[in-house]
Amino acid sequence: MAGLLQALVGVSEKAAHIARLCRREEPLFQLLVAEKTGTDKNRRFLQDFKTLADVLIQEVIKHDLGKEFPELQGHIHGEESNEFQNGQGETVTVRVCATPGDTAALLLAVLGPERAAAELLAAAVHRDVALSDAELDGVGLNIPPRDLAVWIDPIDSTNEYIGGREDVPPVDGIAPAGLCSALVLVGAYDRHTGCPVLGVINEPFFRRDPLTHRWQGRYHWGVAYGATRLASLSPPAPRPEPCVVLSRAEAGAVRGALDPLCGGRLHFAAGAGYKMLCVILGLADAYVLSEGSTFAWDACAPHAILRALGGGVVALGGALRARRAGDTGPPPELVYNRPMDGAVGAERWANRGGLVAYVHPRHLEAVLGAL
Repeated sequence: MAGLLQALVGVSEKAAHIARLCRREEPLFQLLVAEKTGTDKNRRFLQDFKTLADVLIQEVIKHDLGKEFPELQGHIHGEESNEFQNGQGETVTVRVCATPGDTAALLLAVLGPERAAAELLAAAVHRDVALSDAELDGVGLNIPPRDLAVWIDPIDSTNEYIGGREDVPPVDGIAPAGLCSALVLVGAYDRHTGCPVLGVINEPFFRRDPLTHRWQGRYHWGVAYGATRLASLSPPAPRPEPCVVLSRAEAGAVRGALDPLCGGRLHFAAGAGYKMLCVILGLADAYVLSEGSTFAWDACAPHAILRALGGGVVALGGALRARRAGDTGPPPELVYNRPMDGAVGAERWANRGGLVAYVHPRHLEAVLGAL
């Protein structure tokens, strides 16, 4: 499994490179922001370029992991469909081909005349990624990949990625919005139990290099399998008064219940993955969401890292029902192998009833008590 962990980190680094490339290279950047300018004649497709960036990253991760670990083929899932309609009404299935030239030709069938963009993307897809991480190299684990499946969120917080704002000042270290909240999330879970066991969060836009002014990224990983708990980070120290991060769309009743718990210092941010990362990094003690507006691909990777640090992600609705019924046992955690009965499409994988992400159990109890 150490090889699989390295592979998850490697594909997240390739994904981060593609995400940065789309913002750095002019032929790609113009397509990325075409939705805002509205000047290109091929508007029908260009409005979906952000989706192509998502899909291409997703398919690269599927291809690279499936090639290295054939036992995972058919068990690597993502947010996006990989089918597009081009300007001629033809359906094109986006995939990684045998050569950069073949991949560029396939992308050109979607991008129409944008040959430079297709070739840039194809080169990035076929680029080799070399990791140099002694800590990661030293991880020794034993779990068969055939027992696992993978959830991918290729670009979490896509709207912030497209908007590209770099001027949003953080509040106590938490950015309310902006490019820094766009993340690559890759998480592996046990196929049989649905429990998350491996997680990688990649921050493609962590900071600008002071000399080149190009974006630099960083990644975090965690392993929670059996009695094994390993992570690239140490558990953050708990605050005596918990800091809670929310979505700005969170219900007023939830804000009102949590505000006294936090001493009137609630924080707000974009992106489910980013808010869970804030908990992982110790910038917040809990992320609370009362609605079922996140999905398996949003939570799987952060959940694995939180478990590695001693925390988790609780199903909020189920936890509150259990408390009202007098159940004093551990509250139910999210699982990732159970589609919702009666739902269709993406809703099959929604985290219905909301969630609470936490590191320290005492903060979870405080949040549940307040709610």
